[in-house]
Amino acid sequence: MAKEKFEEALGRLEDIVKRMETGDMTLEESLKAFEEGIKLARLCSRKLDEAERRVEILLKQEEELVTRPFKVEENESES
Repeated sequence: MAKEKFEEALGRLEDIVKRMETGDMTLEESLKAFEEGIKLARLCSRKLDEAERRVEILLKQEEELVTRPFKVEENESES
């Protein structure tokens, strides 16, 4: 799931929310869906944070627009 695209993860998360909102799932199905939803929400959050950092790096460049890699903290890459 680490290489999953933001849009795909967000779409799956939206589907899970819609399914859970119907109330037609068993407790076990709801727990499984909730667990997947949390993982997807965290993935989306990480991807948005990464995008924000890239934008900040670009905006801080004074003369040239140059992207450069940023270091991801150890605990973030394990989530």
